Amino acid sequence: MYIHTASQKIEERKNELLAKQRELNAIKRDVELGIKVKLRWGKRVRQEVENWLPDVQAINDKIQNIDERMQNVSCFSRGRLGKQVSQTIEEVKEIIGRGRFGEALVIDDPSTAEVPLQLEHLEGQTLVKADIWKHLMSNEIGMIGVCGRGGIGKTTIMKHIHTQLLEEIKSEPLFEKIIWVTVSKDFSITKIQQQIADRMYISLPDPEVERATVLANELGRNRHVLILDDVWEGFALKKVGIPKPTSSNGSKLVLTSRSKVVCRSIGCEIVEVPLLPYKESMNLFLALTERRILKVPSLEEILGNIVEECDGLPLAIQVIAGSMKGISDIVEWRNALRELREHVISVKGTDVEIYELLKFSFDRLVDLKIQNCFLYCSLYPEDYIIPKKELIEYWIDEEFLGTGSRQELYYRGHTILNRLENKCLLEKHDRDTVKMHDVMRDTALYIKSSGPRFMVKSGIGLKELPSKQEWEEDLEKVSFMMNNVSEIPLHLSPNCEVLSTLLLQKNEYLERISESSFQHMHRLSMLDLSYTNVEQLPNSVSNLEKLKALVLRGCYNLRYVPSLEKLEALRKLDL
Repeated sequence: MYIHTASQKIEERKNELLAKQRELNAIKRDVELGIKVKLRWGKRVRQEVENWLPDVQAINDKIQNIDERMQNVSCFSRGRLGKQVSQTIEEVKEIIGRGRFGEALVIDDPSTAEVPLQLEHLEGQTLVKADIWKHLMSNEIGMIGVCGRGGIGKTTIMKHIHTQLLEEIKSEPLFEKIIWVTVSKDFSITKIQQQIADRMYISLPDPEVERATVLANELGRNRHVLILDDVWEGFALKKVGIPKPTSSNGSKLVLTSRSKVVCRSIGCEIVEVPLLPYKESMNLFLALTERRILKVPSLEEILGNIVEECDGLPLAIQVIAGSMKGISDIVEWRNALRELREHVISVKGTDVEIYELLKFSFDRLVDLKIQNCFLYCSLYPEDYIIPKKELIEYWIDEEFLGTGSRQELYYRGHTILNRLENKCLLEKHDRDTVKMHDVMRDTALYIKSSGPRFMVKSGIGLKELPSKQEWEEDLEKVSFMMNNVSEIPLHLSPNCEVLSTLLLQKNEYLERISESSFQHMHRLSMLDLSYTNVEQLPNSVSNLEKLKALVLRGCYNLRYVPSLEKLEALRKLDL
């Protein structure tokens, strides 16, 4: 009789909990709808609301867990859950109370799209900059294509223009909004729509056509300058939702691209960025290595020869100057000139000339561990903002930083990051992040294009992994991070005996990994499946005896991990 009464009481409390859950989720739907309606240009979601929504998801997960446990245990064991049910009811009530936001779901936002970008040194190119500015300020031309080869300074020029436009807004605003979007090689209509919407703080519907309509309406509300950096292929403005700039609407579109054909296909007025003349090249080189080196006897001629080898390309000048900074020994300068000439003599005038120029600076790092740290950055998607802490964590897992306490390894990692920034091999984005210039990334992948090789297809919208034939035996590191891969199929069992790193993180649709997937990856030491939807790991993981790091962070649906008993090399299991 007692057991029956207690069981009834628990059932009543459970029903009360489920009723409160329904009430909470109804409020959540109203809040999300309210955000969708009110989130417009110049607005952002209140921090209080942003904090509340994950709390709702967490309590929903907790209730689901309680419900599953109550259905699968005995009457006596269910009694032990009674207290947890009561506590959870109180938690739900508290979250419901916090969810009464009324109308104040969004607030005015000092748009981050109007924060000046990190500026690099701009030497020369004043005529080009003036030309672009003239077109922006006139009514005659609405679309401008800034063209030139990779590393010539297109993005740098536009960053200075962007900053100048923001200053204009503060005084006599010709434009009401300045929007910067980096496009890159992995172009898609949906991706560019989303990036523009993010800069404008608006929500977009799912169908592509409706997205274009919403975007066009929002962009049409204000006179704006839309800067699309690093465009690789043509597209129809209407399909994206970009209203054609005209003298009547007063808006402007600026593209930067390596291709004049791309810019012309969109209808842009071409502004070509030329190579730097010798004088400007020398000024830029000296600005980065310090002018006092001219006082070193007999160095001026060698310096002039090195600058000439850079061929007027600003990125090459910056990187090579960075690698020679602080060196005053004339013998070392002579040796550097010889090495530089050897790098480019056989590829002069070819597409890989710039890569060989930049590889010179890579080779001068000398330390294999620092070189590996630099190359590792190319595993991220193009133009990706890389968190320093995350990057150093990978370097530690890959054992690039040697041995020591965790704190010592972090210090060592930060020291290497500073060195790579000072050598202009990485760009400082802000205090906590870095970025790899797209040409530097191409250079890194060029260096790793012969064995042991990298295969990098990160952040390109990949839905299926490459066929077995593409997984060649000399692959050392493979990155498919940030794609839309849904499964690793049964027929894919690549023979990669030297593969040490496999990165699959942030493939949000990845649910199934076949049993044979890791069967021939005996030297795999780093496996990252974080933020995927995998439900179970294949038993073949148990045989990865060289595995040092298994990263499963954010795998919320994971229910089964096989025995790790034989993984004696394992140093990190991140759940």
